[in-house]
Amino acid sequence: MWSDTTVDRAAAAMSATTAPVAPAVTGVPPRDRPALLFYCQHSLGIGHLTRSFALAQALSARFRVVFLNGGRLPPGLPVPADVQIVDLPPLGMDDGHTLVSRGETQDVAALQAQRRERIAAAVQRERPAVLLVELFPFGRKKFASEILPMIRLARGQTGGAARVVCSLRDILVNARPDQQRHDDRARGLADRYFDAVLVHADPALAQLEESFRPSRPMRTPVHYTGYVVPQRQQAAAVPRGDHLLVSAGGGIVGEPLFRAVLAARVHLQAQGLHLPLRLIAGPFLPETAWQSLRAQVQGLADVELLRQVPDMVDEMRRARASLSQCGYNTALDIVGAGVPALVVPYATATENEQAARAQRLAARGALQWLDPAQLTPERLSQALCGLLDFEPLPSALRLDGATCTTDELLRLTQESPR
Repeated sequence: MWSDTTVDRAAAAMSATTAPVAPAVTGVPPRDRPALLFYCQHSLGIGHLTRSFALAQALSARFRVVFLNGGRLPPGLPVPADVQIVDLPPLGMDDGHTLVSRGETQDVAALQAQRRERIAAAVQRERPAVLLVELFPFGRKKFASEILPMIRLARGQTGGAARVVCSLRDILVNARPDQQRHDDRARGLADRYFDAVLVHADPALAQLEESFRPSRPMRTPVHYTGYVVPQRQQAAAVPRGDHLLVSAGGGIVGEPLFRAVLAARVHLQAQGLHLPLRLIAGPFLPETAWQSLRAQVQGLADVELLRQVPDMVDEMRRARASLSQCGYNTALDIVGAGVPALVVPYATATENEQAARAQRLAARGALQWLDPAQLTPERLSQALCGLLDFEPLPSALRLDGATCTTDELLRLTQESPR
């Protein structure tokens, strides 16, 4: 487990702050509602942030939501109305799980100190009724030196202890070399510090114990809220186009998929199949990869390359078919759009949650999936040929997670903290 000495030093530093760093703040939520402090650290893509923004938007109807944003805000991503955003100096993780700066200053230790000061100022200023922490303690181990002191400050604040709640996605990574130790550590921290764990899933598709197996049962109550999707107006039916929509979430690890489909295009044409491509690169695709892709598709009349689009569900509804990875939000976009979809989940030796989600949705007939180990132009072209004759089955998942989360947190504020 993390050293209590290290964490206590950080907590003392936060409590002793007399001149906190002025936070980068946007939005002024109404002050006639109980305060909810929402900590979100998105590190690799934008899935955690997208889901958390959808939650924050719904919560703002009943709470005064202050959102601690720990990563880069991608350009063009709508910020929830009536939610105050406090931008921390941005940190993230590379695909080797190394902590890196996402801003101009590269001194990670200095940024961590600034973040602790800014978090302490937010807790002391807001005195939240609820502290909602995304993913931790089931992930974000490298951010424990700021999260645990934040929790302790909120627990010991004047005016009454905050209810501390974990906001958790449907499926956890469970392929770490030290997985048992990780699960036991997470269980211990949850039981010690958290009043509840809210799993944003439909238990008919995914249950926490399937990807989280501590040696001793967790005592902290677990509640399933249903899946969280952004609020959207009812869309009118639109005719499907003739193109394949290709996307990879934020795009930071999407380049291999884009390269593969451009190569598969040649194989499809050799079989007499003309399938125009609309590629959505994503705001976090590295600039070098973006420029290289632009050069590769230059002059190809049947390939359109865009950095990002305002509404991916709308894009999917207008496409003949979809090719993507299988993050939480992308999977729900596919279900919501009802588009014939082939997913190639992002996977590494220690990242397997997308593959688990893809297999479960494929078993329900909601989509098709291709093992990323088989991502070759030849195999992808074969899978795409099969996709064009695929009719997805409706997937009756609970999609009321934002509303149920709001109700559950309101209920918790009426109870004594654990």
